[in-house]
Amino acid sequence: MKKTRVGVIGAGYLGRFHLEKYAALEEAELVGVAEIRPDRLEEITRHFRIAGFPDFRELLPRVEAVSIVVPTRLHGEIARVCLEQGVDVLIEKPITPELSEAEALIDLARRRNCLIQVGHLERFNPAFLKVRQGIHRPLFIETHRLSPFKERGIDVNVVLDLMIHDLDLILHLTEASPEQVKAVGVPVVSPQVDIANVRLEFADGAVANITASRISVKALRKMRIFQPAAYISLDFGLKSYSLVRLEKAENATVSGMPFVFEEGQLGEQDALELELRAFLLAVQERTVPPVTGEDGARALALALEINREIERNFSKIQASWSPASWPGMETLKTWMDSCGGGEFS
Repeated sequence: MKKTRVGVIGAGYLGRFHLEKYAALEEAELVGVAEIRPDRLEEITRHFRIAGFPDFRELLPRVEAVSIVVPTRLHGEIARVCLEQGVDVLIEKPITPELSEAEALIDLARRRNCLIQVGHLERFNPAFLKVRQGIHRPLFIETHRLSPFKERGIDVNVVLDLMIHDLDLILHLTEASPEQVKAVGVPVVSPQVDIANVRLEFADGAVANITASRISVKALRKMRIFQPAAYISLDFGLKSYSLVRLEKAENATVSGMPFVFEEGQLGEQDALELELRAFLLAVQERTVPPVTGEDGARALALALEINREIERNFSKIQASWSPASWPGMETLKTWMDSCGGGEFS
């Protein structure tokens, strides 16, 4: 089996997962890692027995492809250098903080004959993959993506941090851009919006209602899809699904009704492994990645439109809100720990 020489740029919480998966994949040769923190770099290189570089540019001549797992504000700059050196990139979501930056990367990749895959991980969730072929013309989509507060990842707001996963899925399923966007959101424990609710309306009458929060006591990642003759429920966290569909066959009945019910859980499969395998296959065969740079830019464009709408609505309550009016971080941690969150240990 041909092995692709790969590296990882950024060895933080998520970067370590990329390293672990690449190290275990037969189709990958994990060459090295780039990380600016000396102590972290030493720890990672010793554990994985690979070369380490404080400057990511030193890694690029050794690899064919990299995962870019750094703070969002650095995505564009690092990806640009990689693409200029002819290195294919998997960029964690969101692709960049600014749409113009994303579009520039897409243009550069096209000119350099390089690949961009964006890390919208839920596309590879086993439950979603199981039901994807049965989703046709959704009429109503409802999503809830809730997470306990984590101090890492707050360089962007909850729309770019969490909700963008669901925005990508919705755009993928509807294959259209919404005609109307209604959104509200507020900062609660960070300087940026921590909880938001969005309603999207599409030209064909489809509607999506999306809620994202990073101040929940418990984690929740669910989606419900209603379409002609079918209802689909997904739990991304449990990797489970349930499907109810209308059948014409007389013997396909439940309680006398012409419905068929199906459910399942696919806990053995790992979404990140599937994502990285798909990236490596695209690199080796020079095919279009499952989640392209254009897909990432579409999700980003919608997220930024949502942020603008949130800003317009937030001005109505801004006069009565100030960070000083909220309990300090230590008070918040104590309260969440007492509720069983346990996210601050």
